[in-house]
Amino acid sequence: MGTKTNIALRHETERLELLVADHPLTFEQFVELFGEDDDVELVNGRAVNKMAAKTPHERLQVWLLTILNAYVVERDLGVVLGSRTLVKIDGFNGRLPDLLFVRKDRMDIVKENGIYGAPDLVLEIRSPGDRPSRWVELEADYRSLGVPEIWFIDPQGKKVRVLRKEGEGYRTEIVKRGFLRSKSVSGFWLRVDWLWQSLRPKETEVLAELLGQPFP
Repeated sequence: MGTKTNIALRHETERLELLVADHPLTFEQFVELFGEDDDVELVNGRAVNKMAAKTPHERLQVWLLTILNAYVVERDLGVVLGSRTLVKIDGFNGRLPDLLFVRKDRMDIVKENGIYGAPDLVLEIRSPGDRPSRWVELEADYRSLGVPEIWFIDPQGKKVRVLRKEGEGYRTEIVKRGFLRSKSVSGFWLRVDWLWQSLRPKETEVLAELLGQPFP
């Protein structure tokens, strides 16, 4: 006999802002209608407005982007892009990750209108006002696309949920202390406590440590 999975469900009241067409939008129609100035995702053929990020979210995003981009450029590993780069999930879905990385040998998936394929690493930062269901939807989309490595960073819970693709599934790790090490970005690591500090180390200091010392 098979085993049952125990999953706890709860009721949530959420606010979702939509731009509704009279038919489901395809990914191609969506990129024609919206551009880099629009903070909008395509979810099941619907244009969904992303909530405006709070200052702590933006400061962490910029800090991570600066360090990761500088490291990738210095090592000549590929490209790092921020939250205005649309990733095609399928014909009726597209997401705007907070950060993504594509390896140098896979640059063919980087097009003018977005990323047409699975980035090698996706990072998402949770904000207090985010809909709980959004994180379930994001994970489902990135899994369906086959993203090799996904970091869900939760500053409020002071933890990082790391998913790494293994065969047909994913292995999940919750990291609350110590170090985060990326398998997709060769040699890249961070101290987890840096993410929660109000005054983080300077980007130049972190980069020097990354380039000058091996992972502890």
